[in-house]
Amino acid sequence: MITIIPAIDIIGGQCVRLTQGDYARTRVYCQDPLDMAKRFEDCGVRMLHLVDLDGAKSGFPENQKVLEDIVSRTSLNVEFGGGIRERAALASVFDAGAYRAICGSVACAEPDRFIGWLKDFGGERLVLGADVRDGLVAVKGWQESSSAGIGDLLSAFIPEGLKTVIVTDISRDGMLSGPAVGLYRELLSGYPDIGLVASGGVGTMDDIEALEEAGVPAVIVGKAIYEGKIKLLELC
Repeated sequence: MITIIPAIDIIGGQCVRLTQGDYARTRVYCQDPLDMAKRFEDCGVRMLHLVDLDGAKSGFPENQKVLEDIVSRTSLNVEFGGGIRERAALASVFDAGAYRAICGSVACAEPDRFIGWLKDFGGERLVLGADVRDGLVAVKGWQESSSAGIGDLLSAFIPEGLKTVIVTDISRDGMLSGPAVGLYRELLSGYPDIGLVASGGVGTMDDIEALEEAGVPAVIVGKAIYEGKIKLLELC
């Protein structure tokens, strides 16, 4: 059965959602991310996707206090991303209690550094975040496009121990228009052993069922929950 991972995106310590990765199209859904995390925990969720959008823009995590509060006051396993471009930042995120750390920009800009981290921290704890726009991976909080395609990154990092990749179709993110099922089918066909996590576009439980039918092992859901398109009890 597909694993549903609810998302909390943070700007200024508040729970927000962007539309298509646009910081100018931000909506605050909850002023207390810990409260939201506890609501997810209460309905049986075991993993949380936590993104520091301030850190994604600045290049260093800025909302680790939120991570620390959630880890210390819930039983959730938290995967954390946003601004992890230096080893010190990665170490601080793990010290704050992150179950897994998500890296994207550094993997594109400095692949040798990312490979070193994979070897030092392990593929179970280090996740590749690949946010795709027009076939290319976007970096620096989705503000810039790299020259790398998702296939380029997977081909480079899977032999080095990468086990999990989160693939977000930016054009669908926050649109509730349905996920990029075709893209995920293609990736699973080319890289059958990777732990693929789908992200972006999920608007209904039917969308999640379509991903499950395609063989996607896990999906991140954000705006659909906050907009009431998917009920919390349906996550259980």
